[in-house]
Amino acid sequence: MNVRRQISTVALAGSAVLGLLAVSACSTSGATGKEDGKLAVTASFYPMQFLAEKIGGKHVSVTGLTAPGTEPHDLELSPKQTAQLGESDAIVYLKGVQPAVDEAVKQSGVKHTADAASFTTLESHGSEVGGHGHEEHGHGGHEHGEESGLDPHIWLDPVKYAEAAKGVGKTLAAADPKHKADYEKNTAALVKQLDKLNQEYKDGLKNRKSDTFITTHAAFGYLAERYGLTEEAISGLDPEATDVSGSRVKDLQALAKKHGVHTVFFETLTSPDMAKTLAKDVHAKTDVLDPIEGITKKSRGDDYLSVMESNLKALQKALGAK
Repeated sequence: MNVRRQISTVALAGSAVLGLLAVSACSTSGATGKEDGKLAVTASFYPMQFLAEKIGGKHVSVTGLTAPGTEPHDLELSPKQTAQLGESDAIVYLKGVQPAVDEAVKQSGVKHTADAASFTTLESHGSEVGGHGHEEHGHGGHEHGEESGLDPHIWLDPVKYAEAAKGVGKTLAAADPKHKADYEKNTAALVKQLDKLNQEYKDGLKNRKSDTFITTHAAFGYLAERYGLTEEAISGLDPEATDVSGSRVKDLQALAKKHGVHTVFFETLTSPDMAKTLAKDVHAKTDVLDPIEGITKKSRGDDYLSVMESNLKALQKALGAK
């Protein structure tokens, strides 16, 4: 994905809608949530929407910018969506995942914005896509988001996601002080669920035969680090990369042999072709490890928590965990 191209496109689109923002702010009662007395919250993509809905509960009306089944990294905002963003009472997003959203949030003028990345520590999981020099971390390179080399996939680590949840809870409470106690209560309940999920992963992956797993898209760097695993990605952080060097394929073939890898993971929102080709080369099976960037009918679960449970089962099977 060409990040520079997208940002410049968004900047042009953004300047065109600034006038629209000003007009709409004067001429309407705001986003849908305000009409029914609820806090109007705009969430950038599914993991942020899940936080806003779980923490906001009955006090919020949440609108997601990324439609289910859409690859979030390549989202382009319509002028209508950009205008709607400006009318929100609060915005929940994750800087570095969607350049179009980052630019629009900057221009929106909305006072209460929660950047989930700012509530935890971001790390770099390798600096080259499918290159060398990242074997010790086992994570791919950086292809999207900010050009900082930092991995934004914090929601796939329940501990980091819980830190983000706490920050989102504070932002909603600041935007709607009247219901502060409920936001705090809902945040605590969600953090408890995420703590339980973290423990399930710890226990479930304790007795395993292998530490190494292969994915098409390097989304699982934080998860791998949290539970002492090594992720080897075919194409780095860009989920839609299709060109992989012959040397990288050879590396992965050697790694699969060395670590007894018998499963190559692909995901629900992008093509499984690369995973299937590599699996054939190394005589392995394929399975789904879902980065939970959106929930569709193909998802193995109907929300974040249930899909994370499915991911744990898939990892246990692939790593020979008892």
